Amino acid sequence: MRVMKWSMIALAVSAGTTQFAMASSQDDAKGFVEDSTLTSKTRMLYMNRDFRNGASNPTNGGKSGYREDWGLSELLNYQSGFTQGTIGVGVDAFAMGTVRLDGGAGRQGNGLFASKSDGSPEDSQGKIGGAVKFRLSDTELKYGNQFVSSPVFSTDDSRLLPEVATGTLVTSKEIKGLELTAGRFTAISKQTGMFHDSAHLPSANIAGATYQFTDNFVGGVAASDVEDYFKKQYINLNYTLPVAESQALNFDFNGYKTTSDGQEKLGNVDNKIWSLAAAYSLGAHKFTIAHQRSTGDSGYSYSDVDGGGTIFLANSVQYSDFNAKDERSWQGRYDLNMTSYGVPGLSFMARYVKGDNISTTDGEGKEHEFDFETKYVLQAGPAKDLSFRLRSAIYRTTSNNGNDVNDFRLIAEYPLNIL
Repeated sequence: MRVMKWSMIALAVSAGTTQFAMASSQDDAKGFVEDSTLTSKTRMLYMNRDFRNGASNPTNGGKSGYREDWGLSELLNYQSGFTQGTIGVGVDAFAMGTVRLDGGAGRQGNGLFASKSDGSPEDSQGKIGGAVKFRLSDTELKYGNQFVSSPVFSTDDSRLLPEVATGTLVTSKEIKGLELTAGRFTAISKQTGMFHDSAHLPSANIAGATYQFTDNFVGGVAASDVEDYFKKQYINLNYTLPVAESQALNFDFNGYKTTSDGQEKLGNVDNKIWSLAAAYSLGAHKFTIAHQRSTGDSGYSYSDVDGGGTIFLANSVQYSDFNAKDERSWQGRYDLNMTSYGVPGLSFMARYVKGDNISTTDGEGKEHEFDFETKYVLQAGPAKDLSFRLRSAIYRTTSNNGNDVNDFRLIAEYPLNIL
């Protein structure tokens, strides 16, 4: 993986040495205030999980087999422009909070709210943060609290509030088509953990490179070292083949290699996992098939210390990631965009994923999941971009203690550009 990483960078440098832009991003800086933006995002999430075999809710006083939460969140995000000059300076800042609408001690447990000492959920939560940033030419350095989306270190935003990482991230786009990233993070505030380092992250070093070989082909590599947990390497290749007007075929390959590090706080981690998805788009329709395979002495590991979103694999779906030890899984998916049928903003998705060959103490484990999703986004008017999304998953398994689950979520979200 290391050879592949550096050979890709060398190729990109060789191909791009004559492709420097005449003017860099910093040359175009308009000023700290002039380029500022302020956005808000309001999200309402209702979520329930029904454990069909009566598995108990792992919260104090929880009722057997059922979790239900409902809450509202607000995220304000300010991004300044950069000052003019050779080195631009700016700041980013955010404020976020949640309010519980429903869900008591007997039903909570879906990760929307933290628990009080008596086991009941918090009525409200909030946090603020910020980062300072510097830009030289097309290279930016940011230090402080930030949202990160790297395949080896990714803050999760699947509930009411996103995770927040604290550290330094450098992003460079000096060569056309090539993006390089490197960073070091020393804390993660979880989605329900409002204090600075609720994930108890020792440190995480990350690096990555993405290169646009052609208009239709992009490749990327990344690596991370989470102290006393694991080391991880990642590769992605994505190619789109235009077939005809309104038709295209896309191939997406993702792969990870993960090994234990230091004190092995997650135990012995030794895993290789990859997925390959092929998607055929035909006008309003898209048909996808995917295969995913895990090998090694353990399943694929990611946790609070590298972000709850650090699994860029085809069969990581609504409930299961299909990432167990020795697991093989297959997916069939169908997407429909109703714009072509006169209903812009309305879309549907259905998929089925089946996994087997899971190594368990009782022999071979199996699991399967059926997901259905529909979303509508308002296209005009005072509430333009307001969206409503319904997600439903039916999950069944012979492993994981037979923990069959029905997962239902209703999400309303309203993004607004204030500045």
